[in-house]
Amino acid sequence: MPELAGDRALLGRTSTAERVADILKSRISEGYFTPGTRLSEESIGGALGVSRNTLREAFRLLTHERLLEHRLNRGVFVRMLSTADVEDIYRTRQLVECAVVRSLGERPRPLHTVAQTVIEGRRAAHAGRWSAVSTANIHFHRELVALAGSERTDELMRGVLAELRLAFHVVADPRRLHEPYLARNAHLLKVLEAGEIRQAEELLVGYLDDSLRELLDVYGQRMADTEPGGS
Repeated sequence: MPELAGDRALLGRTSTAERVADILKSRISEGYFTPGTRLSEESIGGALGVSRNTLREAFRLLTHERLLEHRLNRGVFVRMLSTADVEDIYRTRQLVECAVVRSLGERPRPLHTVAQTVIEGRRAAHAGRWSAVSTANIHFHRELVALAGSERTDELMRGVLAELRLAFHVVADPRRLHEPYLARNAHLLKVLEAGEIRQAEELLVGYLDDSLRELLDVYGQRMADTEPGGS
């Protein structure tokens, strides 16, 4: 695994299971390890130059974060989300993101970090890099939540959005899924900049409802196609 071998330098002399987990988490987020992939202890441990015990601890940490799963007598795999998982992720998103937007009515915050993600998304779309558009959309929501100024909420949403990307990596046509939300991100930002908090919250509710429905449409079909007997 030459790609992972290049990450060995990131470990330095302070190699820990947490840092190994961070590297693997990044690779999962990028789609290098896709849902359903079995992770080989021998290959990954050799590529990163870490012990089996360290790697197993990293696997345990990522299992706790719902990114990996251990299958009895089969090994460790990148999780494949169920539709119920996706629905629960969006339920959490709506609770948190809408609460953050609502709070801006009492505590306005600078929006430049959110605006930067809109620019990031447009540049990626112009270059036809649709996985990068997906990343920019994730960044938009992460920065939106960061407006709350809460480290615990940030940590919660990092985990939720990392898990959501497992579903995104299964989708066959990322452009179809992500492109419409470039304009919706820009519109929501404009409304927030105008201080129209109630309207922004209403837009966000509709945004997340539509995103969930559209993701389930394509995700459910993709899952059906990968099951035994699927078309």
